Amino acid sequence: MNEPINRGDEVIRAQDLAKTYAEGRMQTPVFNGLNLTVAAGETVAIIGASGAGKSTLLHLLGGLDTPTAGEVFVTGQQMSSLSDGQRGRLRNAALGFVYQFHHLLPEFTALENVMMPVLLNGREVADAKARAVALLESVGLGHRMTHKPGELSGGERQRAAVARALVNRPACVLGDEPTGNLDDKTAGTVFDLMLELNRAHHTSLVLVTHDRSLARRLDRVLELREGRLHALAHSEV
Repeated sequence: MNEPINRGDEVIRAQDLAKTYAEGRMQTPVFNGLNLTVAAGETVAIIGASGAGKSTLLHLLGGLDTPTAGEVFVTGQQMSSLSDGQRGRLRNAALGFVYQFHHLLPEFTALENVMMPVLLNGREVADAKARAVALLESVGLGHRMTHKPGELSGGERQRAAVARALVNRPACVLGDEPTGNLDDKTAGTVFDLMLELNRAHHTSLVLVTHDRSLARRLDRVLELREGRLHALAHSEV
């Protein structure tokens, strides 16, 4: 069971983060000396030009990639001090991920897809099923639980992906253009759902988005520009 996190506690901290990609003799720096702190229950939008490194930053925050320099702390734990197995377990317990494409496993039903992170976290099948059913019902998919991803609409698949991201009651959900593959109406519905679940579960959200109208609805808007994060007033977005 995850330890309770109080609103305002630090859930993610990036400290002096740097990332450089090397191809042969060519060095391509993405950012250098980047700092970010995300508090429990906070919602943060990250915007920026294509190629600015937004997805790279999200991967570093989620422990899916390692920085060239600097540190990432998740719920107070220093990611670089953990083994691959420990990092994977921390990711599964403390973080949820929602991408532009749902990444649901096609051979499993919506219910089975949502149950999977709970089972990987060592919980009993009955607990996994109870959590998954409750979340699928809360996202309006109670009548679609036995359907496989190929039998669901794009919006339904993305709502199932949101349920899967939240099923372990994570401290933070990281979203990489989570509504970018949806039409405007469906995108608005999924975004509303994510904010509603954020309030209900006090789960932090860090969302990379190109949609500035959606970004304005979050607590903070940060622009990744020239390798640094710049805070924007909502009126500037």
